[in-house]
Amino acid sequence: MSKSRNEISHLRGLLYLVLCLLVVVHIFGTLGYDYLTDGRYSWFDCFYMTFVTISTIGFGEIIDMSGNQPGRVLTVFLAMTGTGTLSLLFSIVTVIVLESDLNGTLKRKRMEKSLAKLKGHYILCGLGRVGRNVAHEMEITGHAFVAIDENTVPLEEYKEKSPDLLYLHGDAGDDDVLRTAGFDHATGLFAVTGDDSRNLMIVLTAKQLRPEMRVVARCHEVRNIEKMKKAGADAIVSPDFTGAMRIASAMIRPHVASFMDEMLRTDGDWRIEQVVVPSNFKPTTIGEIGMRGEGFIMIAVRGPGSDWQFNPAETYILKAGDIVMVMAGADGRLILESRFSERVR
Repeated sequence: MSKSRNEISHLRGLLYLVLCLLVVVHIFGTLGYDYLTDGRYSWFDCFYMTFVTISTIGFGEIIDMSGNQPGRVLTVFLAMTGTGTLSLLFSIVTVIVLESDLNGTLKRKRMEKSLAKLKGHYILCGLGRVGRNVAHEMEITGHAFVAIDENTVPLEEYKEKSPDLLYLHGDAGDDDVLRTAGFDHATGLFAVTGDDSRNLMIVLTAKQLRPEMRVVARCHEVRNIEKMKKAGADAIVSPDFTGAMRIASAMIRPHVASFMDEMLRTDGDWRIEQVVVPSNFKPTTIGEIGMRGEGFIMIAVRGPGSDWQFNPAETYILKAGDIVMVMAGADGRLILESRFSERVR
């Protein structure tokens, strides 16, 4: 249970205590006025006198206290204890309203409205150690995403650093949660929680809802990789295995490893990106489309079912479905995509 929920639970307990105290004060006042007036007034008049005193309405003395010194002392006592208790009651109720589900419901409504407008985004399931790094990379490279986590703590911590974060608190293996995150209009999904079984369930759910959805899964235990493949994951990454390969590369090919580290760890947005040529693209040579730009460096191109062509010539004809590999920043990638869109039929 989170700290905020513990606080709400404590406040509710205090609220019940204050309500009981308020009831006790009213009973005490009612009995006190009846006793001090020798029963000359009805029980309701005694109760009403107590209520008027505590609420500070100020209608006057419902029960005549002229010459009744003990009665006036009782009135002062009730005014002091009753108004203090009433003020505390209002304060607690205000705090509970501000900090409870009412406030959370309003936040969720605003979040859901923002999510409903998303298209072509990514869904990040799990905002733990790996998920935070994925989120950081998505932000740097300008890709919109929605984070989902069952634990509110990582969501709140990341939102403090990134106020524009779109997120959902819930089980990413639940159909409704995924659909609320805009699953039907998303480009891809990351299953990167710290639990292999949870990631497996997320992959199965995503593939059942949309078999064509690209899903990248994290797998802690190498022996579970085959299970992830059978579940339908398009790509599986084992941080432990990948980390071991990176350590070996740092020893065997240090300059290559250093180059990749500098590109991936820097806060700059230059990355190796892939851009897919649109399906309605008109065949055009690399020279005609202007593939040599300041915002990107072309590395290779591959057509459907063919091998990679590294550093292709200006006369190479790009066709629909080709995959272009470039080193580019976020702006460079967008420029290249716009040039492709200008050459559609």
